[in-house]
Amino acid sequence: MPSLILLRLSPVAVAASAAATTTGSVPLTPTFTSAAPPRQKPPPSSKRSIKTNGNPITPITPPTPSPSTTATTEGSNSSSSPPKKVLVPIGFGTEEMEAVILIHVLRQAGADVTVASVEPQLQVEAAKGTKLVADSSIEACSDQIFDLVVLPGGMPGSVRLRDCEVLQKITCKQAEENRLYGAICAAPAITLLPWGLLKRKKTTCHPAFFDKLPTFWAVKTNLQVSGGLTTSRGPGTTYEFALSLAEQLYGESVAKDVAELLFMRPADDNAAKKEFNEVDWSVGHHAPRVLIPIAHGSEEIEVVTLIDILRRAKANVIVASVEKTPEVLASKGTKIVADVLISDAQESSHDLIILPGGTAGTERLSKSRILKRLLKEQDSAGRIYGAICSSLSILQKQGLLKNKRAVPHSLIVNKAEDDAINGATLVIDGKLITGEGLSTVTDFALAIVTKLFGNGRARSVAEGLVFEYPKS
Repeated sequence: MPSLILLRLSPVAVAASAAATTTGSVPLTPTFTSAAPPRQKPPPSSKRSIKTNGNPITPITPPTPSPSTTATTEGSNSSSSPPKKVLVPIGFGTEEMEAVILIHVLRQAGADVTVASVEPQLQVEAAKGTKLVADSSIEACSDQIFDLVVLPGGMPGSVRLRDCEVLQKITCKQAEENRLYGAICAAPAITLLPWGLLKRKKTTCHPAFFDKLPTFWAVKTNLQVSGGLTTSRGPGTTYEFALSLAEQLYGESVAKDVAELLFMRPADDNAAKKEFNEVDWSVGHHAPRVLIPIAHGSEEIEVVTLIDILRRAKANVIVASVEKTPEVLASKGTKIVADVLISDAQESSHDLIILPGGTAGTERLSKSRILKRLLKEQDSAGRIYGAICSSLSILQKQGLLKNKRAVPHSLIVNKAEDDAINGATLVIDGKLITGEGLSTVTDFALAIVTKLFGNGRARSVAEGLVFEYPKS
């Protein structure tokens, strides 16, 4: 298999298209539009060559989103070829980061992804409490042919998948007919092994379940491709896992394009974190109360990663919808059910408010009078707040970035010229935190954990994710 090269585009080049692109098998509801603003021409500095493995490679400008609800990466599908069909099953206790990253990446690559519930109902509560709504039941998929069946991990999610006879039949048939299948985290050991689908296959999985794998065939690596089977270790390796699957479906160039849109970097390129006016973020003896507002078009990778990591760290995370109903349709078609409506969230104070990105989602968040008032109160009370990617524009319009340094972004006036933050993917200024978004949101969330709980807690969370804890 050709080696996958991961690159980074500047946020200026990507901002107008990455978060606004909508894809997948789930059509957008008519209650909102996800039209992106006119694409801006990147400045000359964003066209510099990036060296990866010693070879200079010029970043590729992201394609303009098509008017259709299925957005594909340039070159991923011809008009005469139907999209590749992918099945992502979920169940109670599925690892939400793994499921959502897989869905996002594969839809971005151009695949027709079906999210199927193995439970009696479509709504599933994932491992860290995120409520996801599947596209269909697993029974409705029993007679379909898929180009790829890929199982997210998590506990007890992997057990729920294992005990689903319909899914077992689908996956075993997939292997017998030499079509692609994969699993991550606990799923290789807990789900595929009992089904007999690891025979004579080199396999990896989460370190907590590694001793369950057949000793001779077990390999300690983040990613393992063995014939038609691909396995990986955990939430922190899901991007690499998903991009490998995209490459196997569509080829290296498509996988590289998607990696660029995700702000992926070469392995030796450490994400830059900058902090100014350092202050203590401790909130006393109670668990930090974190509010994450969401809307139709919010970026699901950012939403779910924040929820997952902050709840792992034992923060009290409340997800609030600014829509009329708790269920929102995120940027790549993932359906997420909020804990409360924003009107209910206003009754409590919050130690931290974080805005996820997504161009359409940002536009809808910016129209919420309640959210704008909460942000003003947050600043007046000296409490913590932050934003990722396009949602920085909300803070800008509210005057909440005045005399503050924020991560460089094309939507933020006069920030790109600040040499002190040039190249940063994460900036903390006092009690403000801003981030580039998408694949860098893991570092962003861990930085919050570090500020709230200390290095030890953040390192422990990173270890559970199988994610290399940032050195600085």
